Amino acid sequence: MSRWVRGPLPRLGLRARLLALGVLGLAVGFAFGGTLLVGALGWTLQRSVDEEALRTADAVALLTAEDALPDPLPVAGGQLRVQVVDVQGRIRAASIDADRLVPMLGPDELRPGQRQRLVVDGRRAGMPGPVRVVTVPAGTPQEPRTVLVAKSLTDVRHSLRVVRNLLLVGFPLLVAGLGVVAWRVVGATLRPVEQLRSGAAEITGRAGAERLPVPAGQDEIHRLAVTLNDMLDRLAASRDRQRAFVADAAHELRSPLTNMRTELEVARRLGDDTDWPAVADDLLADTERLSRLVDDLLLLARLDEQDARPAPVGPVELGELARAVAARYPSPPLRLTLPDGPLWVEGDAGELRRVLVNLVDNALRHARTGVELAVSGPDGAYHLVTVTDDGPGVPAADRERVFARFTRLDDARARDAGGAGLGLAIVRELVRRAGGAVELADATPGAAAPGLRATVRLPALAEPDAE
Repeated sequence: MSRWVRGPLPRLGLRARLLALGVLGLAVGFAFGGTLLVGALGWTLQRSVDEEALRTADAVALLTAEDALPDPLPVAGGQLRVQVVDVQGRIRAASIDADRLVPMLGPDELRPGQRQRLVVDGRRAGMPGPVRVVTVPAGTPQEPRTVLVAKSLTDVRHSLRVVRNLLLVGFPLLVAGLGVVAWRVVGATLRPVEQLRSGAAEITGRAGAERLPVPAGQDEIHRLAVTLNDMLDRLAASRDRQRAFVADAAHELRSPLTNMRTELEVARRLGDDTDWPAVADDLLADTERLSRLVDDLLLLARLDEQDARPAPVGPVELGELARAVAARYPSPPLRLTLPDGPLWVEGDAGELRRVLVNLVDNALRHARTGVELAVSGPDGAYHLVTVTDDGPGVPAADRERVFARFTRLDDARARDAGGAGLGLAIVRELVRRAGGAVELADATPGAAAPGLRATVRLPALAEPDAE
């Protein structure tokens, strides 16, 4: 069985589609305008014919009423034929060129006492082509008459034919000329778009700088190019951050894996002299550190993915949350300070718990004697959570930098004793998702060991029972 396969119709380019739409619009507009022009011209010429014939008929009717009809009837220019007939259809008077025996209108067409306008065969009036015949009542009530005036429509038809032919020839030529001009104008207009496409192709092929050419004109294409360049800048910055993140993550993941491999190789070389319980403890510590690092990386990846979506919001009581976090640590070194009543905030309980845990872990890692976890409020539209330690603190110049990922100020510190530099980065992301802010300050300004106070501001929420 044969099967016909219809291929896709070739699609025109944007330039050709714009030109086709423009030419089609011009053709339709010219056709509509030409039709109106011919119609208006025909109506005007027909009206002038009627007015001339009616003026002659009214003048003859006036002579008829005064019983002063000359014979033959005077007609200027010889373009008119005039007859005066009675009710029996007999011709009482006529112009020099008019028939004196047969009226121009038959009995079935003539309506005495009415003004009429008809188009009849010109042979009835001895003229070529169609003629316009008008009738005007005349005479007296005792002797009614009807004046018939005929004028040829040949000149009218000829004029309309000439105008129509000119339009039929001129409009296509005009449309074709405008189409050529429009093709060049549209091409010049779309040239910046082609430059943008070429620039994008070079960027895709990594053959040029990651910037698109910006047209000089302050138009939509200029704004599009500026917007696309801004997008490319953001993409480039995001790619650089991603590359740095991947490099840092690979380095951090490589460290515990290298430690584990080294310990296993040394243990295998020592053979029976290997202290396997110690090796197992070291491997377990590296495994736990590796697990924490992977968990932090996955959390940051999820936060980056969910950045455009709002965080889950719910009532969280800060006192209970702080009490649950403090239960994970011995006291001392951790001290807990709670308010007299409940303090409710907006946010996700799991994310806020992670914030407190990261801050307490970081403080305990650097504290000399102890850490204080305190909840207070309200402070305007916020409740406060502070984590204070008495360690060496963080210089003011570095307090913003420590929130960047994989940032550790103590490069000489052993990696096993410290973290991967993700704790504070996670804190800032989670607090920001909750609609709050986090800041660092000296706990004891001016002291040799000023310590560090981390203050978290979270949006206050009225008590659920009070709503």
